[in-house]
Amino acid sequence: MAQLSDLYPINSILMKIVSVFFSLVLLSVTAKAQVKKVLADKIVATVGDKFILRSDIDNSIADYKRQAQGQEGVTIPSVCQIMEGQLIRKALVLQAEKDSIIVTEDEIQNAIDSRIRQFLQQFGSKEVLEEVAGRSIFQLKDDFKILIKEQKLADEMQQKIVDKVKITPTEVRAFYNQIPIDSLPLYESEVQVLELVMHPKANRDIEEYVIQQLMDYRRQIEAGINKFDQLVKLYSEDPSSKENLGQFSLNRNERNFDPAFMAGSFRLKEGQISAPIKSKFGYHLIQLISRTGDDAVVKHILRIPPIAADEINETKTFLDSIRKDIIANKYSFGEAVNKHSDDEGSKFTGGAVTGRDGSTYVNYDMLPDKDMVVLLKSMKPGDVSVPQVYVDDRGRKTVRLVYFRDRTEPHKENLKEDYNRIAARALEVKKAKMLEAWFNEHITNYYVNIDEDYQSCSEIKEWTKVSNTLIKQKTY
Repeated sequence: MAQLSDLYPINSILMKIVSVFFSLVLLSVTAKAQVKKVLADKIVATVGDKFILRSDIDNSIADYKRQAQGQEGVTIPSVCQIMEGQLIRKALVLQAEKDSIIVTEDEIQNAIDSRIRQFLQQFGSKEVLEEVAGRSIFQLKDDFKILIKEQKLADEMQQKIVDKVKITPTEVRAFYNQIPIDSLPLYESEVQVLELVMHPKANRDIEEYVIQQLMDYRRQIEAGINKFDQLVKLYSEDPSSKENLGQFSLNRNERNFDPAFMAGSFRLKEGQISAPIKSKFGYHLIQLISRTGDDAVVKHILRIPPIAADEINETKTFLDSIRKDIIANKYSFGEAVNKHSDDEGSKFTGGAVTGRDGSTYVNYDMLPDKDMVVLLKSMKPGDVSVPQVYVDDRGRKTVRLVYFRDRTEPHKENLKEDYNRIAARALEVKKAKMLEAWFNEHITNYYVNIDEDYQSCSEIKEWTKVSNTLIKQKTY
C-alpha cells in the first residue's frame, strides 16, 4: 500500500476521494439523460460485498480535471490513487457496518438536502436542475442516499480508528528534528490582530424612507410596470446580486441565513412578494420562486438604510470610551468584544482575525480589508487603534477598534515560533501511520478482487496481493 500520508493528510484522505461523489451522481445521471452509452460499465474491484465500477474511477478523474480548470499547480490524482481511495472507503464502510456504527436517517437526509440546495444554487431553479439531470428532485435524492450513507460511515470509522491518537512535545521535537534544514518552510512576517466591530444604526426616518421605496418596488412589479429581476439590477445592495440576481436556495432547518429572512420567505406562497422585511443586513423585498417541503428558492432586493454622519460620530464616541477603558485595564479587548461587538462570529474568537487554517497569525494579504493594512502600518504591537470608519464587505459603513497584538519577523520554521503548526503536521503524520497500520492488519480480513487492468498499481500492492492470493486458493 502506498504511504497514505504521501497521498493526502489524514483528515482529508477520504474527503479528497469522496468529495466528488455528489457531483459524480449528477454527472452520471446527466450523461444517461443526454447520451447513449457505448460501452457497458464494468466492476473493476470488489471489497466484501462492495463494488467499484470503472465509471467511478473515470468520473472521479473527469471531475478533478473539471475542478482544476483555470488553476495553476493543481495535481490531479492518478487512476491508481483514485482506486486506492475507493478501496479504502469500501473497507471502512464494511468495518463500520461490522462495528455497528450508526448513521441516522436524519443525518443522511440533512446531507442530501444540503447537496440538493447547492445544485439548486448552481443551476438556478428546480426545473432547470431536473431538466439537466433528466430526473426529479425526489429521484436525485434517492440516488444520493446510498453514497451519502457510505461517506458518513467511512468518515465515522476513520475517526474511530484515529480518535485516540495524541502527540507529545517529545514526538513533536523528534518530528521537527528529522526534517532537513533546507526543507524547512520560510514564513513571511505575520500579524496577530483583533477587532471590535459596531454597525451604526440608521435613524427611524431614514428607515421609513427605505421601507416606502421597497413598497413602491412591489407596486411596480404587481402592476406590471417593472419585473423583479430588473429592480434587483437597479436597486439591490446585496453584493451577490450581480451574479445571482438576488436568488437563494433555502432550507427551513439551515441556520446560516438570518432568522427574519427565513421566516418571511417561508410565509409566502409561490410567486408572492413580501412586505419589507428587516434583517440584520437591512430591509428586503422577497419573492418566493418555488417550494418543495422544507426547501425553497427565493429572490430578494436588499436596501441598506444609509447612515448619517451623526450616527457614525455617535458610534465613534462610544467606541472611544471603550478604548480608554481597555487602555486603563478595566477589562481586556476580548471581554469588550464579547460584550459590545456586532459581529457574531467574533464572539467565538475574541475578535481575532483568523487564517483559513484557523491560525490567529496571518499574512498581511490575508487581512480582511485594505483599510486594516494601512492602519497597521501606523501602529506597533500592543497598540489599540482609535475608532476607524470603513466599509464592510456588504457595503455598510462600520466602525471598529483594532488591537495589534503581535507581529512576527520573516523566519525559517522553528519550534519556538511555529510549535502549533509543527505539532499539527506531526499529529497528521502519526494518524496517517495509524490508519495505514490498521489497513495492513485488516486487509486480509476482507474478500478483495482487483481487475487485471489495475494490477500494476504500486499504490494498491497490498490489496492486489490479497486479491491474487484468493484467486490462487480458488484455482486449487
